[in-house]
Amino acid sequence: MSKTADTSVEIHPLLANRWSPRAFSDQPVPAETVTALLEAARWSPSGLNGQPWRFIVSRRGESALFAQMVDCLMEGNQIWAKNAAVLMFAVAETTRPNGKPNGSARHDVGQAVANLTVQAGEMGLYVHQMGGIYRDKIKTVYDIPEGYEVAIGIAVGYLGDAAALPDDLAERETAPRERKPLNEIAFTEKWGNPL
Repeated sequence: MSKTADTSVEIHPLLANRWSPRAFSDQPVPAETVTALLEAARWSPSGLNGQPWRFIVSRRGESALFAQMVDCLMEGNQIWAKNAAVLMFAVAETTRPNGKPNGSARHDVGQAVANLTVQAGEMGLYVHQMGGIYRDKIKTVYDIPEGYEVAIGIAVGYLGDAAALPDDLAERETAPRERKPLNEIAFTEKWGNPL
């Protein structure tokens, strides 16, 4: 299924073809491929080169670990994410080594996840990021220390059949992609003045 973005100007195909499916195939993702995704994240830029990203990772074949991760997702995400080949939680180190707050930590983690996502696209994989996760539960289950914040859940895998999803999700899966126009998100001179 192609869901190439309808852009106002041409952008790189890896970006134009990126979207967040809920239908994943049962094809496993090899360990070395997961390592390549994390390597792409590792080389992301960060404020003061602080590299505040951390990832908790499980592949579907690791049944107890994987089931534990699924249990940390909100129920609406559990329905489909349990079929992904890989689940991850991205965590932000929000306190710098000197004890001061790291104001760019969440941004930097977002960049790391973006790098991971582009690398996944290059390797024929799809990524779906999830805000619907139980952050406090994740902190407890994985013994995440103070100074760290759970940022996002991530499902990774090969594209599956939308018909395998419940009807409401299948409809969302096949709907056209939409984005706000540029004049609503890019300004000049003052807020709200389109670029």
